[in-house]
Amino acid sequence: MTTHPHRPAHPTWPHALLDTSGHDPVPFRQFVLKVHSRCNLDCTYCYLYRGRDHSWRERPVRVPGRTVRHTAARIAEHVRTHGLDDIRIELHGGEPLLAGPAPVLAYARAVREAVPAGCRVTATVQSNGTRLTAPTLDLLAGAGIRVGLSLDGGRAAHNARRVDHAGRPAWPAARAAALRLAAHPGSYAGILCTIDLRADPVDVYRSLLELRPPGVDFLLPHANWGHPPPGLDPRRPGRHRPGPTPYGDWLAGVFDVWWDEGRLRTRIRLFQEIVALLLGAPSGAEAVGLSPVAAVVIETDGAIEQVDSLRSAYEGAAETGFDVFRHSFDLALRHPGVVARQLGGRALAPECLDCPVGTVCGGGNYVHRYAPGSGFRHPSVYCADLERIVRHVAHRLERTAAEGDGV
Repeated sequence: MTTHPHRPAHPTWPHALLDTSGHDPVPFRQFVLKVHSRCNLDCTYCYLYRGRDHSWRERPVRVPGRTVRHTAARIAEHVRTHGLDDIRIELHGGEPLLAGPAPVLAYARAVREAVPAGCRVTATVQSNGTRLTAPTLDLLAGAGIRVGLSLDGGRAAHNARRVDHAGRPAWPAARAAALRLAAHPGSYAGILCTIDLRADPVDVYRSLLELRPPGVDFLLPHANWGHPPPGLDPRRPGRHRPGPTPYGDWLAGVFDVWWDEGRLRTRIRLFQEIVALLLGAPSGAEAVGLSPVAAVVIETDGAIEQVDSLRSAYEGAAETGFDVFRHSFDLALRHPGVVARQLGGRALAPECLDCPVGTVCGGGNYVHRYAPGSGFRHPSVYCADLERIVRHVAHRLERTAAEGDGV
């Protein structure tokens, strides 16, 4: 069991009990590059700045040039080692545009110049939109960097939880950014929306469509068995029984409108993944399915870490002990936390393996399986909700197929 002088011990699974026999690591293809470690918003539900992990306070506020250069070199090394012809970089924070577009542009340029000529680099910056001015968007578009927005819906009331440190609403600036992106569709990566049960699901969905995103990704609030999600009182891990499914019901309401209105041209990633899995295709997202996770985070101090959502579990959960100055990404591929997210069904709890929708659900998001002490080999804290939405989508597919056959 690994320890850190300022962190609690990691849980037994995967850090002490993981069986890696026969595992063939999948190389990283998605690199989350932290540009700025602070945020100008103080969202009431933020798992990063209001959560259990406070390591952000120890990071440089802005990524130094030395870290950028070493990160770019390590990414290029990984690309060459594994013969990759396509990677994604996602420029993140905090709020990555807090220092303006220049650091974002410089980071993307450094990676593109470092990787071999045959490797395509797709770049996206994920922003709260409050600093996305017209000149900034022009510069990002000129550099081939798309912009994703984080919103809780398409109306002021939906975004009441998204305020700055003085309590002022972020919505006016965020809405202006969304409309600006809608006028430049080539630069619009889409919207990430965290579910709020208090908001009407159909109203949230239709309000987001008014902002004309190419796609929407609805996210379950990061929660676990030690800290259940708002509005949900789940049974103990491993002892799931049928009960209320408020998040599954919320998603089912959106799915019906999306499906029935024929708005499939607006991608809703979670729904498309579930449909694909039900039809036998592999998954491409962490929220469902069993495809190996191939994402890694590089912090502003050069630390190589697992995805940020792990910070909602316990302090130090995302740490690997590696950094770009001394270690390759191949070393990070052997970290037990990374391996666990690439093992597919071998990382699932017995209850998930016996579940009839388990291969579609895939145990849900890895971090939502966490239980204090024992770790991540449990069903998702959203287990019943995931079963609800998977079965609902399957039922709608069956009905559509029957209607198409004239039954």
